[in-house]
Amino acid sequence: MKFVVLLGRILFSLIFLNTLIGHFSPQMTGYAASQGVPAPSFLVPFSGIIAFIGSLSIMFGYKARLGAWLIVIFLIPVSFWMHAFWNMSDPMQAQMNMAMFMKNMSMLGGALIIAYFGAGPLSVDENLARKR
Repeated sequence: MKFVVLLGRILFSLIFLNTLIGHFSPQMTGYAASQGVPAPSFLVPFSGIIAFIGSLSIMFGYKARLGAWLIVIFLIPVSFWMHAFWNMSDPMQAQMNMAMFMKNMSMLGGALIIAYFGAGPLSVDENLARKR
């Protein structure tokens, strides 16, 4: 069963790792600007770095609680700024962004669980604790 937790950490982290390149693209910066994000040319890449570090921390289970808090810090503003479906007049766009918002809330829940419980078995954190 230890592998289930490891697999869960890996799968949880993949979505954040997968979006890293996009955080350095003019398209994502432009979209963030259109959504009213202040200083998007700084905040979009910075948010990508936060998500990248947090996801690697969780994946490897090294300081996973801190990594989970980085994901929380990433998800809250992204969810409320980029997926504000309640402000959208186009029903199709609102529906798509509601799904994205709810996906982010689900991931926020997962990050909070990791922030509380830590990485679990088969992690760097566990190995370091055993050596003490």
